[in-house]
Amino acid sequence: MNTLGIYIHVPFCGRKCDYCDFYSVNWSSSAAVDYTAAVLRNIRHYSDTARTVDTVYFGGGTPSLLTAEQTGSIISEIRSCFDLDSNAEITLEANPCTLNAVKLKELRSIGVNRLSIGVQSMIDEELKMLGRLHTARRAEQAVLEAAEAGFENISCDLMIALPDQKTESMRYSAEKLAALPIQHISAYILNTENGTPFDCAEIRDRLPDEDDTAELYLGMVELLEKRGFMQYEVSNFAKKGFESRHNCRYWKCMDYLGIGPAAHSCYEGKRFAVERDIAAFIADDVQQVTVTDEAPCGFEEFSMLRLRLKEGLLLDDVEEHKADILRKLPPLINDGYAETDGERIWLTPKGFLMSNSVIEYLVF
Repeated sequence: MNTLGIYIHVPFCGRKCDYCDFYSVNWSSSAAVDYTAAVLRNIRHYSDTARTVDTVYFGGGTPSLLTAEQTGSIISEIRSCFDLDSNAEITLEANPCTLNAVKLKELRSIGVNRLSIGVQSMIDEELKMLGRLHTARRAEQAVLEAAEAGFENISCDLMIALPDQKTESMRYSAEKLAALPIQHISAYILNTENGTPFDCAEIRDRLPDEDDTAELYLGMVELLEKRGFMQYEVSNFAKKGFESRHNCRYWKCMDYLGIGPAAHSCYEGKRFAVERDIAAFIADDVQQVTVTDEAPCGFEEFSMLRLRLKEGLLLDDVEEHKADILRKLPPLINDGYAETDGERIWLTPKGFLMSNSVIEYLVF
């Protein structure tokens, strides 16, 4: 297929969350203007009207800090330089504090048709502990305003296994989100990333242990599926037909082009990454990239990514390794980590919880 996804990394934040290690800098209006101009230059550099773009994803950072006009200019440039599918999924990540009824209507008018709202929790004490700027009430209002503005594809982020978190608080947040007019939930287990404020003994000592984390995760999967949000990937749940088309590109080794500081690409047979430096990105005529893989999507990577999906790995796609995988499979099935119908293998929620170890055992 000649389709392409485009990822735009918007590296601005109002304030960096204490757990986050994604590349971001403080927002300023002048930096946003210069950044947008650099994005437009790079879109023109990669211009290829023979490629049909069927997903566009504004990630960050906080992409909703850009004005609707700036976001719209980027979408318009993609439309001019590529064959932008009329049914393309165009996603914008947003912080609840940056959304209001007027801006949401503007975003709809420029072509954004999917929102990914960073809620994380519906409990104010947890939000404060995470360093989030919004309250649970503001998060709920943002979702309701988005639905009122005409958004019919809304995703919310949920974070679990927080310091001191118990099952009751996880269930409360999950239930509150599931009751909102949304179609997708991305649910992540909190990790303490190196170099972040959460990378300290005070936080690590308060995190749920392995057994409690498993109870939280498996309980969340069960709750969300009862509410109609079916698990289709390790950390992603959707109502039928609302799986993230852009993120599925990553897990299916399909082409995507990343633009912006810290953006990654799998494009025209190579993986490459842009330097984590907004000043360099703005100064350079074309973003400078480092090739990270000259031949991506070999057996190991292809299998690893496919096994992150609930649909799993089709054994005929890895014919040369089929016998070895089948030989390793029985103990995983016996222990409840994997299942098979003879043609495909997939991980159970219990297997997803241990996905790194299970996939390493099967594939490497």
